[in-house]
Amino acid sequence: MHASATAPERCDLAVIGGGIIGVAVARELARSYPARKVCLLEREQRLAAHQSSHNSGVVHAGLYYAPGSLKARLCREGADALYAYCEEKGVPHRRCGKLVAAVSERELPALAEIERRAAANGVPGLRRLQGAQIARYEPHLRAIAALHSPQSGIADFAAVTASLAADLRALGGAIATSCAVVGLRERPRGLLIAHERGELLARYAICCAGAWADRVAALAGGDPDPRIVPFRGSYLALEPRAAERVRALIYPVPDPRLPFLGVHLTRHIDGRVLLGPSALPAASRGRCRGEQQVASDLWQSLTWPGSWRMARRFWRVGAGEVALAVSTRAFARAASRYLPELSAGDLRPAFAGLRAQAVSRSGALLDDFAISFSPRALHVRNAPSPGATAALAIARHIVGLAARALEW
Repeated sequence: MHASATAPERCDLAVIGGGIIGVAVARELARSYPARKVCLLEREQRLAAHQSSHNSGVVHAGLYYAPGSLKARLCREGADALYAYCEEKGVPHRRCGKLVAAVSERELPALAEIERRAAANGVPGLRRLQGAQIARYEPHLRAIAALHSPQSGIADFAAVTASLAADLRALGGAIATSCAVVGLRERPRGLLIAHERGELLARYAICCAGAWADRVAALAGGDPDPRIVPFRGSYLALEPRAAERVRALIYPVPDPRLPFLGVHLTRHIDGRVLLGPSALPAASRGRCRGEQQVASDLWQSLTWPGSWRMARRFWRVGAGEVALAVSTRAFARAASRYLPELSAGDLRPAFAGLRAQAVSRSGALLDDFAISFSPRALHVRNAPSPGATAALAIARHIVGLAARALEW
């Protein structure tokens, strides 16, 4: 997904970040303000180089999120919009349904809480299943109860991003890659954006920088709290003989203290069945450009008080994630709670991705989407899963928030 046009020296509206949310925002700006010049800057050589192309591909229906939160509202709106967009554009997707499975009595209260949240969030078609009802959907799954979400599905988010980028170019927008932002300075008539290939003067900017969201906000004078702490998630794939045991999506009952959904089994759009991800703090925020970047990223994480407070709070969870990161057998044990026939021999490495997780100074893992403002910019500070599912709805929400600043 290469798009290496030269960045202009001036534009009306700049978007920083070429993941699925940044591209969706740029497209929405170009649709909403056709008379204004829109330019998107991406630090890597291609769009969707990180989270947007290294994920499970799941389209979430909105089961888990606190009622009234941005995640709850925008996930529901975004899933509907995403399915419609994929249908219109011919982007690979499938509304295959998902089971959230409880394998022990102690998980039933948390399953009931997910059911309550899903009902409050208006998730359509949700049903509680038991026994033979579960086997109808996933014959090899061992569980005492499960929630079935027929509106959950899968999509190729990299292909969605590519399609959105094509829309943006057709609307007259510019996309410039290899343009990592290194400075933001206010000017009387705009914001001067210094990047690796030059400078761009924009009247307003929307920053969707993912793993670099806190740094870009700080360049504009923003609060360093929250800090992005990158988490590395590794996925394994089931060998074909084992993959036949999974029809669609099988999720555990998640730990309610964490904004992660646990190790799950997902039949990907390409037919593979993925197992994962793990969730381990990472040394670097993205594709490494040398030891200096790794050292800088690691220093940023280690010197943030919230990192240590988070580690003290969740050290038991962290120990389990370390085991998953270093042991295929540990992954197999986690999965065999749901599919007893699985063994380590059924698994092979697939890929790894990075999750940009905002962590507050107090050590709290931010659960909801978070947005802040500086005089000439809007900053998306936290937009992890279901960010890809909600991308089109997030884009509309962000452009709406910025509307007053764009009245010139």
